[in-house]
Amino acid sequence: MSELIRAEDLSVRFKARGGATARAVDGVELTVRKGEIVALVGESGCGKTSLARSLLGLVQPAQGVIRFEGEPLPTTAKGLKAYRRQAQLVLQDPTGALNPRHSVYEAVAEGLRIHKVPGDERELVADALSRAGLRPPERYFLAFPHELSGGQRQRVVIAGALALQPKLLIADEPVASLDASVRGEILALLLKLRQDLDLAALVVTHDLGLAWNIADRVAVMYLGRLVEVGPVEEVLTAPKHPYTQALLSVLSETPEEPLAGSSISTGPIVLSGEPPDPTRIPSGCRFHPRCPLVAAGLPEEMERRCRTEDVPILSGGQDTQVACHVAAARQPTS
Repeated sequence: MSELIRAEDLSVRFKARGGATARAVDGVELTVRKGEIVALVGESGCGKTSLARSLLGLVQPAQGVIRFEGEPLPTTAKGLKAYRRQAQLVLQDPTGALNPRHSVYEAVAEGLRIHKVPGDERELVADALSRAGLRPPERYFLAFPHELSGGQRQRVVIAGALALQPKLLIADEPVASLDASVRGEILALLLKLRQDLDLAALVVTHDLGLAWNIADRVAVMYLGRLVEVGPVEEVLTAPKHPYTQALLSVLSETPEEPLAGSSISTGPIVLSGEPPDPTRIPSGCRFHPRCPLVAAGLPEEMERRCRTEDVPILSGGQDTQVACHVAAARQPTS
């Protein structure tokens, strides 16, 4: 699969309380290929949403470049408008994403009108609703959001994106607000859209179980950096970074298959220290203040490296990569 979108040395900064600078995204390299689903996972506050919004051109990066089909993202309003027809956002809360005073037809047609998409509007709306699993589509034209279930509202949001025939969906916690019984249906829909339309997706989530069910690759983020990236089967069955291991260990409903043969312990791994603060990046490996390996005791030289030496920035490519001094030292040499 060829490259669709790529972030190169991407950094996003925000002014925090007291005038401090929050390094929300800090030198990230990440690629999503055509027809590929990548799950971006991590705790709240790790920079996932800031990275996703920057990929959409909604947040101006402090440094780095984003390339879509090999070309840098445009900076003009006209150029960004054209780009956002190809890269569409699906929000976590469909209720908040839909205007309660607009019918389903109006909600889906809005993007068509903004972008002046040629063709018969009614047919385009009907086709988008049908692809999103709302059939027959005419049945939903005059319905309002409050008359629909949560799953149906999320399908309307997805239909609004599909109407513009995008090449990329960026979905921010797309099933977090839905009942468990409906989540599987929406995930199955995203997989079907990938198959039918060769649609790529970056799915932002804190749920590694969701990543296992839908993603081709996983990118694990901590304190503004990617710490482990690779094919979903490798990252979730044999995680090498202690942060990934900790995330997996506390899953309440971890699928049996991804844990089969896993190198992690079966019980929860408790992280020490405070949750990450993007205004105070520690020296060395930024995970070391909470790392269970450091807390348990490491050889003196290795602990010194963890506390003082930064780890390499991952390329975010196809192969499995890990940003951890200990994991790197354990890799067999050729």
